[in-house]
Amino acid sequence: MQKILIANRGEIALRIIKTCKQMEITTVAIYSDADKDMPYVIEADEAYRIGEPPVNKSYLQMETIINVAKEANVDGIHPGYGLLSENAAFAKMTRENGLVFIGPSADVMEKMGDKIESRRTMKDAGVPVVPGSESGVSSLEEAKEVANEIGYPVMLKASGGGGGIGMIRCENEQALVQSYDSTKNRAKAYFGNDHVFLEKCLDYARHVEIQVFGDEHGNIIHLFERNCSVQRRNQKVIEESPSPALSAETKEKMYEAAIKAARAVNYVNAGTVEFIVDEEENFYFLEMNTRLQVEHGVTELVTSIDLVKWQIIVARGEELPLCKQEEIHTNGHAIEFRIYAEDPKTFYPSPGTIASLNWGSTENLRIDNGYFEGNKVTPFYDPMIAKCLVYGNDRTDCIEKAKKFFAETSIAGVKTNVPLFQQIVTEQGFVAGDYNTKWLGDLLKAHN
Repeated sequence: MQKILIANRGEIALRIIKTCKQMEITTVAIYSDADKDMPYVIEADEAYRIGEPPVNKSYLQMETIINVAKEANVDGIHPGYGLLSENAAFAKMTRENGLVFIGPSADVMEKMGDKIESRRTMKDAGVPVVPGSESGVSSLEEAKEVANEIGYPVMLKASGGGGGIGMIRCENEQALVQSYDSTKNRAKAYFGNDHVFLEKCLDYARHVEIQVFGDEHGNIIHLFERNCSVQRRNQKVIEESPSPALSAETKEKMYEAAIKAARAVNYVNAGTVEFIVDEEENFYFLEMNTRLQVEHGVTELVTSIDLVKWQIIVARGEELPLCKQEEIHTNGHAIEFRIYAEDPKTFYPSPGTIASLNWGSTENLRIDNGYFEGNKVTPFYDPMIAKCLVYGNDRTDCIEKAKKFFAETSIAGVKTNVPLFQQIVTEQGFVAGDYNTKWLGDLLKAHN
């Protein structure tokens, strides 16, 4: 593979370009009218306009992207994360046009992208799943029956959902009645189908995911875990590895379950098996993301493995560079902070021009940025400005470096969540590693 089109934008496009340059692979970027001056467009070897700013008129235009790939004479397409990265139809279209899709097969993406089907597959494979409906609920009456069986609170979820979209917590039957139709409508609008299901809501649980990797030669390994429990509105804002406050015994069981999950679908390329862990360290399968994760950088820092490079190597049909589990080790600790152009209290997006961008300095700092000073954060896309990753000898070292970094960081022109991170890194619960998926919400309520 000598030439790759990146079917994405912003930070992840720039991240993929970095690895491609190291591998001496020519890169092709695509951009909407809103992104023509973005850093990733400038850094790519070639760039093609694909449409107007809205994603449905640009980055989701599959045929347009394929036509650009053919015009540019590329060998493969890297989808990044988000957008078309887990779209089975796009993966299939890519391969039908004689191009390499840098990711798993369309069949696997389809099976694991449907949350109802993936729950069924995991249960059959012996992987524990969250108590919930065995299949989708087709009516409000059926939803009420299932909810009464598993007990409130419940999560009403879109079968095709992801990234926190299409998930509604229902404390009681009244909330379920109020949310049912709107959740189905939102699912139809975002994911193309209105199938929904119910899961038991596990309060004060942790969100822990296992990075897995497979190749076409039958090798499947894990690259340990990431804790993603600091969340707002069911979306991650901080991730770290290794996971604090989780026993070595439970981690080993989760690694085994993740490998079992990957083998159940003959998984190839990068994937992530996500689990919810309760207060007694019982863990349950949530979903499998059939792509590179936003937070892949923390795994790269603790394992010293370039996951994008591995994706390309596997997509070439080669074996994993490290095929045996005992060859893979972790060292030190890494924490990622997602810097968003948003109000740190309401979390509403804050579009505008970045008038100044001054990152703090600290040792072992990695900034995966999507914007430079002078760039405009538009309302059309996810408002993440950058991912700031801190690496240290241990977790305490990481947190001290993060404190220094955020104390020196200043961004003007848009509101950001930097003040929130300045607060979080001093909070006792976070410093002690004693936090869960409700922790941030409870913290904000206590301070407002």
